[in-house]
Amino acid sequence: RFEENKYPSTNIKIADFISHIDIIQNQNIKFIKAEEFGRYLNSDNKSQKVLLTIDDAYLSFYNKAWPILKKKNIPFILFVSTQEVGKFNYMNWDQIREIAKEDFVYIGNHSHTHGYLIDESSEYIIKDLTKSIKILEKEIGYRSKFFSYPFGEYSVEFKSIVKKLGFDFAFGQHSGVADTSKNNLELPRFPINEKYGTIKRFKTLINTLPLKYEKLFPEEKYINNNTNPPKVIIEFDDQINNLSLLNCYSNELNEWKKSKINFISQTKIQIILRGKFTTERGRINCSIRENSEFWRWLGVQFVVAEK
Repeated sequence: RFEENKYPSTNIKIADFISHIDIIQNQNIKFIKAEEFGRYLNSDNKSQKVLLTIDDAYLSFYNKAWPILKKKNIPFILFVSTQEVGKFNYMNWDQIREIAKEDFVYIGNHSHTHGYLIDESSEYIIKDLTKSIKILEKEIGYRSKFFSYPFGEYSVEFKSIVKKLGFDFAFGQHSGVADTSKNNLELPRFPINEKYGTIKRFKTLINTLPLKYEKLFPEEKYINNNTNPPKVIIEFDDQINNLSLLNCYSNELNEWKKSKINFISQTKIQIILRGKFTTERGRINCSIRENSEFWRWLGVQFVVAEK
């Protein structure tokens, strides 16, 4: 949402949005097109790039942000939930087609219903995503290779379905920098809203580097009463400097606190959680200072099953 200030958790103030763009451009960081993402992700070129994504296709995006992005030719992905198109406060198909004709715009798939699909059966998820794929092909003329999980929630089975249906990349809502150590079907993004979009914080995000890992357990991020709290083990890339200075914070017991870290080896750690995740989503954020300017960051999100 843009300038819908009664929804602070999903809204960004337009003045801040303009400042964010200025910060990126003043630091000569390139905005990349969706079609360039895979190439840059796997490139040896280590310079920073930004892929801008917008979820849900609210009307406030079209009225407030689109004119700015169009004027500046800034590329982005707009993730659309097909069932919502044309409803109150959402863009309609004419508006979506209007922006989709620009060569710097890519329309991504955000499911049909935007429901809590992770709690549904595989058959339900397949039916929902297949419907959205067909509608988007009909309305915009191509089959999107990019998917955004509703609420950033996914499981091993959900990822498998996304892959089988032909998506190359899928994004969650856990924070972090995309790099080759991340699974292409559970890519991180830094969510930006009124609270987490302040200019001070945004400048920090722009100076964030990936915290690369070799392995992260458990692979299953959809946990239940028997697997909550999860036993989290991370084996980092051996090129990470100062790993002994790593700090991790998590929201188990519905309270953000620093987590205890057990070093199994010089590059392998276990994050000791104090108790269960008691809210719908459990989060762990780990960071380490690279130097006086840059931080390395890794975010992990778990989803607690209803049953």
